[in-house]
Amino acid sequence: MYELGIRRSFSATHYLIGGDWGAENFEHSHEYRLEVILGKNQLDRHGFLVDIVEVEDHLDQVVAQFRGKTLNDLPGFTGANPSIERLAAVIHECFRFRFADYDLSSLTVVIWEDDIAWTSYRASF
Repeated sequence: MYELGIRRSFSATHYLIGGDWGAENFEHSHEYRLEVILGKNQLDRHGFLVDIVEVEDHLDQVVAQFRGKTLNDLPGFTGANPSIERLAAVIHECFRFRFADYDLSSLTVVIWEDDIAWTSYRASF
């Protein structure tokens, strides 16, 4: 399988709920690094997995939905902790919809929170 990954960075704030998380219970900021990885079994007739410019446009539009926002206030986080795991799943769903016609085999979203922790969410198409 071929895979293509593209990255962007953005800052957002959040706070944790439902437990005594210390300072994490108060709104604070993180620098996130997002990588979307598209997987496909065959290249197109030009030898490409997908059009990178087109994927970058989608990536920029999705990142704009989160950049500078408080994650707790966004759809997908209502009443739930905005963990990086949940953030990866929410962003994955944004891309799953956008890439529905790309004939992908898999789609993976990797999220780094600052430079100390990361998670990924992967699903087959």
